[in-house]
Amino acid sequence: MTVQVKPVSMDDWFACTQLEVSEEQKNTFPAPVVYWLAESRFVTDFQPMAIYNDTNLVGFAVYSNQADDKGDYWLPALMIDSKFQGRGYGKEALLALIQGMRTTLSCKRILIGHRPENRVAGELYESLGFYRVSEELIEGEVVRALKCN
Repeated sequence: MTVQVKPVSMDDWFACTQLEVSEEQKNTFPAPVVYWLAESRFVTDFQPMAIYNDTNLVGFAVYSNQADDKGDYWLPALMIDSKFQGRGYGKEALLALIQGMRTTLSCKRILIGHRPENRVAGELYESLGFYRVSEELIEGEVVRALKCN
């Protein structure tokens, strides 16, 4: 498996908008890719990324290249298209994003959120070392952090 995470480009932005989670996942990942692409035009620190397995577009992610007021960096979106789920692409993409953020941003902590009912995401994040920041939900999400020392 060769998973790569690349900035969304003129060549693949429309294909990214066609990526979708399954119908039952739309409650846990309600914002479609087109929303994130639009928001990234106005929230200039949001970096939309296309996730590829070899030459196949399999997913989408967004990370922030600027720290928040506490010095943390956010990964606000990560999704794998419903046709490609269950193959390990999400884990490989997240590892690539973490490595890239550690290298280019010299970050101390990466934060990621997920809806509480999205247990698959929670288990994936925990398996990579993300720990729960608070027992309380923040804007309806469980927030997890990864130390990047």
